[in-house]
Amino acid sequence: MLRGKVYLLKTCSTCKRILKQVKLFGDFEVRDVKTEPLTMDEVDELAGKVGGYELIFNKQSQKYRQEGLKNKDLTEEEYRQLLSEEYTFLKRPVFVIDDKLFVGNSKTTIDLLTKYLASTNK
Repeated sequence: MLRGKVYLLKTCSTCKRILKQVKLFGDFEVRDVKTEPLTMDEVDELAGKVGGYELIFNKQSQKYRQEGLKNKDLTEEEYRQLLSEEYTFLKRPVFVIDDKLFVGNSKTTIDLLTKYLASTNK
């Protein structure tokens, strides 16, 4: 059976729905980023796998708007720092399977995740 890790918020209904959908394909170690925040090393690792900190940053976060960050031109280092300080800035869910990373809850991302899981589960 396929194994992987997923970073999410356990209180997020979208994350729960997606996890339920993909559990058919494998066993996932679930990590709630609110109760167990990412370390700077983990932030660096995730960003390294996708090609940048901005790509794992949640620009839909209420805190992003509240702090006026959408009006700023943030650097990669600023994204890095924000991700390590505030769990809501991580785009969720994040699935780490083998050397692949699937970030966010867009239909395209979930379709790619599901196809990848189905192809490796034969």
